[in-house]
Amino acid sequence: MRLAHCWILSVGVACLSVVCLRPQTSLGSDVYELAKRIDRHIDARLRSEEITPTDFVDHAAFLRRVTLDLAGRIPTQSELDDYLNAEPRDRKQRLVKRLIESPDFAYHQRNQLDILLLLRQEHNDKWREYLLEATRDNRPWDRLFREIMLPEESPSSDPRPVAFLKRRTNDLDAMTNDSSVTWFGVNVACAKCHDHPLVSDWTQAHYYGMAAFFQRTFQTRKGFIGERFDGRPKFTDENGEQQEAEFMFLTGTKVADPPLEFSEEELKQLNEQIKQAERDDKAEVPPRPDFRPRARLVELALSDDQQQFFARNITNRIWARFFGRGIVHPLDQMHSENPPSHPELLSELSDDLRESGYDLRRLIHAIVLSEPYARSVERASDAAPMPPELFAAAVPRPLSPRQLALSLRMVSIGPEKMLQWQSNEWEKQREQLERQADGLARSLVIPDDDEFQVPVSEALWFSNNQTIENDILNGSGDRLVGYLKTLESDSQLVSVAVKVILSREADDEETQAMATYLRSRTDRREQAIKQILWSLLGSPEFRFNH
Repeated sequence: MRLAHCWILSVGVACLSVVCLRPQTSLGSDVYELAKRIDRHIDARLRSEEITPTDFVDHAAFLRRVTLDLAGRIPTQSELDDYLNAEPRDRKQRLVKRLIESPDFAYHQRNQLDILLLLRQEHNDKWREYLLEATRDNRPWDRLFREIMLPEESPSSDPRPVAFLKRRTNDLDAMTNDSSVTWFGVNVACAKCHDHPLVSDWTQAHYYGMAAFFQRTFQTRKGFIGERFDGRPKFTDENGEQQEAEFMFLTGTKVADPPLEFSEEELKQLNEQIKQAERDDKAEVPPRPDFRPRARLVELALSDDQQQFFARNITNRIWARFFGRGIVHPLDQMHSENPPSHPELLSELSDDLRESGYDLRRLIHAIVLSEPYARSVERASDAAPMPPELFAAAVPRPLSPRQLALSLRMVSIGPEKMLQWQSNEWEKQREQLERQADGLARSLVIPDDDEFQVPVSEALWFSNNQTIENDILNGSGDRLVGYLKTLESDSQLVSVAVKVILSREADDEETQAMATYLRSRTDRREQAIKQILWSLLGSPEFRFNH
């Protein structure tokens, strides 16, 4: 039985069918070699723990999983048919390559980076446009870091990268902790008022040392980001003594604050010029200081060869995106008292990322080719418990707001119209789908890293919102409902509905249950079709990537 039965048959979640899906042959690429290194690390730990992992998902389930993860949407019916009928040799590798090279990958990668960097605080079209350009170019992660943390170095005509800092310029705490969590996987908030009570790594000197790098940041009235010539945060230490923070990175590396080469009067004039620029959009942009703390922070982060917070953090976050859990977990607790589950694997992937020039696409490519990524969520009833940090079984992951909204838009379109799209310019259609999904995506809750429950607001939206009735389940000829109305065979109707929405064949029990329902509603066939589609859309099988 399938997850959809929670709604269709009210018998609860049951197992997905499984078929072994081992790679047929090596493509001979270094990406595939990296995937095999992932396999070896995960397998070695499983053997040491005497844990047998779950089987691999079947071909249809793998297609759905990887399409959601790389394209940010469910596969189309024709993509499903093509994949199931494809030449078995290297089928999975060719699918992954096609998806990674498709326009969808850049859009989905943009959407994921938006969630990581900004979307939990605001929706910003210009910022999203900037991110899309970056993901289309496969811009290296360290270059994005520089552009976003040092936006004043961007051409004056491109103010878009300022969004990350601009959102936080009036809140030093937020800028300090958000930057530390987002870029380095370290939450230093608990070390603000005292040394961290539970983690000896983090002291007040670390918190204020990081804050010092941002203390001088300001925003002009025109929206540019700049840095003042002086100023460091002051704090009261645990002994009650006043301290002036030093510029100190998380590794403990300090940067000296060079003496100013201005007279007090010259410094006063410069600070007054900055105040004018903050208040007046006609004021001139203040001069840039020679010593720029944020630039030094970027240098320290990228030259950290020992603890590698920058590389390990993004490696860990990318891993968690595809497995539902980080090698270091929680993701913002990267410190000595929370060691990685697979330290050698994390080091190897981080080193590879650095050596590849921070090529995130390459890292993602290798992860989805690995065997752990293709494992089923279902384990045998008599199997031993599988601690999640072993990655012996897949973890169902809730769809992001945009994955869900885009998939709903895809479902609403009739299969025949979809075929016309695929023969034309898909990228333009993808852009249109993104715009159509925008309103719904912005109203949905972004899932937390660890736990997710469908919020009441979302359940009410599915139950009562007119968008479902008038748009997603519209019965016009170019929509799915309209297409299903033309089918005379109930079994064919059920087959198409399940393939379009759940990306698999309906099993006998589902076919019988839905066909029986359709026969009992012959006087209201269109409404009956809508009810079936609505129940499939509301199922956990549709709501999660599994």
